[in-house]
Formats: sequence, C-alpha cells, structure tokens
Amino acid sequence: MGASEASGSGRSEVPADERTWGMLAHLAALAGILVPLGNILGPFVVWLARRGGSRFAGDQAKEALNFNITVALGALVCYALTWLGVGFLLFVALALYWLAMTIIAAIKASEGTRYHYPLAVRLVA
Repeated sequence: MGASEASGSGRSEVPADERTWGMLAHLAALAGILVPLGNILGPFVVWLARRGGSRFAGDQAKEALNFNITVALGALVCYALTWLGVGFLLFVALALYWLAMTIIAAIKASEGTRYHYPLAVRLVA
C-alpha cells in the first residue's frame, strides 16, 4: 500500500465511478440555469438513481439536493424583499454564492472527498 493509500486521502477509498456520479450530482444543479427548478430536479434524479447502489454518490446527491432546496428558499426570500429595493442585490449575491459552491462541491466530489455545503438546511435525511 502506498503512502497516499495509507494516509486515507479519500481518493483511493472511493471508486472512480462513484466519484464521477458524486460530481454529476452537484453539477446536475446547473440544470436550473435552463429549466425552472432544475437545480432541485437534477440532484433529486441522481439521488433517486444512486442512493441505493452507491453510498458516496447518494450522499453527495442528497447534499446537493438539500443545498439547492435551501437556495430556492433563499431566492423566494429575495423575491419577497424586492419591494424594499434590496431583493435584487441579494438575489445576485445568492446566485454567485450558489454557482461558486456548486463548482467547489463538484471538484471535491471528483477528488473523492465528501463535501458538505455551509449554511445548507438538511431537509432530506
């Protein structure tokens, strides 16, 4: 066993197929750019497909699903605050945060590292 395998780097512990599905679970949220609620439906479909067969991919899909539900709720709050004139600015900040966190999570999953989004409400257990 090599040094990286002995140290538990995570990459050697998670098969390449599971890392790919974990990454796709996060990137599936980008469907929200083209399809209304696609940011929720994408990770949900991956979660349904992989939750039983792949522990890592199922976990990452559930994490992506919870984060995107949280973001959707945040977008509703931003919409409600538009009458105060701050909703649009908050929505832009939320959208940039969503995009950055989605990309970071996809990269971490592709490396075989379990990623947990900060500030995400865990609604799907």
